[in-house]
Amino acid sequence: QVRLVESGGGLVQPGGSLRLSCAAHGFPLNYYAIGWFRQAPGKEREGVSCINNKDGRTSYTDSVKGRFAISWDSARNTVDLQLNNLKLEDTAIYYCAAGTRPTIAYCSGNVSSRGMDYWGEGTLVTVSL
Repeated sequence: QVRLVESGGGLVQPGGSLRLSCAAHGFPLNYYAIGWFRQAPGKEREGVSCINNKDGRTSYTDSVKGRFAISWDSARNTVDLQLNNLKLEDTAIYYCAAGTRPTIAYCSGNVSSRGMDYWGEGTLVTVSL
């Protein structure tokens, strides 16, 4: 059974840090990219970051550049998102998603949900005073 599992969310103060992990299980074929997305209450889901497993390309939305970093952890077989210098507006449920289509140029500039066919259930990040 194909599944993605996020972990690492929690409650932090502004300026604090968290490290989120996305573990992929049960894929019959290789996946080509992992994206991180977030959705705050009452707002649309937005792309946060993406990493392409074929060419190593990474993408970030403007609001997190310089603060967040996405990486592969080969030892744990996860894709991690390091969240630094967290702001109140970073509060959201964070989701990871996997892209498995060989013809899509994942993470090519925008953090897009196009071609992201598998999604986890999310982990909550709350930034609060």
